[in-house]
Amino acid sequence: MTRPYVLLSVAVSVDGYIDDLSAQRFPLSNAADFDCVDQVRAESNAILVGAGTLRRDNPRLLVNSAERRRARVARGLPEYPLKVTVTSTGDLDPQLQFWHRGGDKLVYSTDFGAAAACANLGDLAEVVPLGSEIDFGGLLDDLGDRGVERLMVEGGGTVHTAFLSAGLADEIRMAIAPMLIGQATAPRFLNPAEFPGGPARRFHLKDVEKVGDVAVLRYLPKQPAES
Repeated sequence: MTRPYVLLSVAVSVDGYIDDLSAQRFPLSNAADFDCVDQVRAESNAILVGAGTLRRDNPRLLVNSAERRRARVARGLPEYPLKVTVTSTGDLDPQLQFWHRGGDKLVYSTDFGAAAACANLGDLAEVVPLGSEIDFGGLLDDLGDRGVERLMVEGGGTVHTAFLSAGLADEIRMAIAPMLIGQATAPRFLNPAEFPGGPARRFHLKDVEKVGDVAVLRYLPKQPAES
């Protein structure tokens, strides 16, 4: 069984926040970087986002470029990647945009939350129970069994923290926006957790790219930093 390559994608302010406290999603990145993210989506077999992010941001999670969608179809892939969410409670609004555009949808939940998710969503998505708690390793095993080779994870902080604390992320694509949020309770990229190797462990920096006024860093957490 081969698990998918896991790429975490995030845009953060210079002070480490992924959003502010306003009701609307705060645009950290720029148009050029959004287009780069669209390319990463087009290269992925599946895109995952946590249920909290679905409720807060109501994202569509689509490949926006028609040319990229045509290229996927030409390669024998579905027009859109599989859309995946994770919820422990099954509290999912069937009216969200996530369910009504794009290709197939998949929900991972606890045994308890799966029943609620099925009741809320009906035939909008397949629901997969993972046990009494969300097992992210089991989630990757199931995606691998479904033929998913590349998984793009777009947040939020709870989900990113889960993948990194379990040592399951192969790559972090981090766009650093030239601004400061400065709101102590605004959401951050990661929550406090015990991460493999602790604070002394350094990641391998694969690449740094300037995209307009944004710096895009690519880290490979499973590889040690070069000396």
